[in-house]
Amino acid sequence: MKLQLALDLVNIEEAKQVVNEVQAYIDIIEIGTPVVINEGLRAVKELKEAFPSLLVLADLKIMDAGAYEVMKASEAGADIITVLGATDDATIQGAVAEAKKQGKSILVDMINVKNIAQRAREIDALGVDYICVHTGYDLQAAGQSSFEDLKIIKAVVKNAKTAIAGGIKLATLPEVIQAKPDLIIVGGGITGQADKPATAAEMRKLIAAG
Repeated sequence: MKLQLALDLVNIEEAKQVVNEVQAYIDIIEIGTPVVINEGLRAVKELKEAFPSLLVLADLKIMDAGAYEVMKASEAGADIITVLGATDDATIQGAVAEAKKQGKSILVDMINVKNIAQRAREIDALGVDYICVHTGYDLQAAGQSSFEDLKIIKAVVKNAKTAIAGGIKLATLPEVIQAKPDLIIVGGGITGQADKPATAAEMRKLIAAG
């Protein structure tokens, strides 16, 4: 199980500071959609240059022009690029083909997908690297989580690795670990804590034990 740090509400310099504090405990730096909107793909480039030993995920949430957007993110240094599961198969196929050409990975974000099991099966057949269940900010505020969705995709996905994102904290991490996703994505559960390194270290310890 890998640990991904989601950076959403920071600028480039703040992102570097946070990663510097916790880099020993994480595997992947996620440049969140708000950061890409505010800073552009320059954020991906600068974080990859600053932390070359870590993987960098560009959370572009691609909905169209899959091949082109994957190409641009790859040029900026992204190792993993996100595509939305709610898009059409052609967009995902274009993204996958370009990622293979560039030696990169595709993570499909299942946010707001209604029939998770059926769509996960379809996407799994398209050759993506990760399928991620994701409860967004707005639904987290309403008390929802992705734990049940993770169990659903774990049961149907045969080829891709599985991932989970959305509201994961130290207190809920053991429940997530039990379901054995390949990738656990944590944002505010680390970035919102007073002692970020201690929290990240404890999360890494729990994941290693799981």
